Amino acid sequence: MDFAMSSKKLTMRAKVKALPILLITFIVLIAGVGDIALYSAAGGDFFRWADKQLLRFAFLFIGMLVIAFLHLKYWYYLAYPLWALGMILLLIVEIMGHVGMGAQRWINLGFMNLQPSEVMKIAVIMALARYYHDIGGDRARQYRTLIWPAMLMGAPIALVMVQPDLGTALMIGMAGIAVLFLAGVRLRLFIGGIIAGAAAIPLAYYYVLRPYQRKRVDTFLDPSQDPMGAGYHVTQSKIAIGSGGMDGKGFLQGTQAKLNFLPEKHTDFIFTLWAEEQGMLGCILLLSLYVVTFALGFVYALQAKHIFSRLLILGLTINLSLYVMINTGMVMGVLPVVGVPLPLVSYGGSAMLAALICYGLIMSARIHRGEPMPKSGSF
Repeated sequence: MDFAMSSKKLTMRAKVKALPILLITFIVLIAGVGDIALYSAAGGDFFRWADKQLLRFAFLFIGMLVIAFLHLKYWYYLAYPLWALGMILLLIVEIMGHVGMGAQRWINLGFMNLQPSEVMKIAVIMALARYYHDIGGDRARQYRTLIWPAMLMGAPIALVMVQPDLGTALMIGMAGIAVLFLAGVRLRLFIGGIIAGAAAIPLAYYYVLRPYQRKRVDTFLDPSQDPMGAGYHVTQSKIAIGSGGMDGKGFLQGTQAKLNFLPEKHTDFIFTLWAEEQGMLGCILLLSLYVVTFALGFVYALQAKHIFSRLLILGLTINLSLYVMINTGMVMGVLPVVGVPLPLVSYGGSAMLAALICYGLIMSARIHRGEPMPKSGSF
């Protein structure tokens, strides 16, 4: 296959020197905040959640570096096979998946429960980035080139909706649409899609959403209608965040968490625990750590020399930012509760695996930005 440019192959020593140390530093800091929060969530018990999360991070951190050191062209070649593997795993979930929290979303691997939909978010971005790299920038504006991207996004979204997991399905769709927009798809399609989506909301509410999902929407609009039932999570979360004030109640002093008023305090609602104990200043600090990693991602994308690497970095960065925006919006009552974890902070293997794979691929694109890649327009 033809290559876009030629350059001397990077040695391992050169790859190590090219590692984005600033990005790695902020990843470690975020994970550190997560372990501190989990220690507090367990009431000062390190061996309940924090030890497992720390070991998981150490193991997956090494995996992230392995991904970063592998040449980006290998991830280009693996984009479609990984998408196909993700589809197979989603089908396995339908057949023999582990049921948790009322939904069938996990595959029990023994040492951890794998949620294939988390990996599928990444695979869709990789596949779309490869597709638009292959067809070249000019052809992205042609309507007929949207058929394959629609299949790449539509098939996994349909399988995830069956689980059911509305939050993940929406995230796959939003991240995929972001890649299409960045690839140069005509703006009028997005405007038309927004109008059609808005018009379809009533139909989706009554004929697509399941009863418990409609209950979540109703609770989002008015949590007070069922404060001890469906609205309990959001109500208690708001109380905890508000009671934290500017500088918080102090480490291990969060009453909502300590007295178990706050549900899912170690997973989806861990940001609430952090807000109660560390206050607004602590929240600004944590969100600032995320913002720096996202800003670095956009900088790396601007410096990318290939369509694949540019779309890959931007797509993965947007995907990670969606996690943060949806999770924090959810616990503050600004968005419906959809079960989206906070990257590297919420307890769980699949979410951490997905986040560190994202960062590993971003680093690979950064390290190998001057290396040859298959030529654009060869599809």
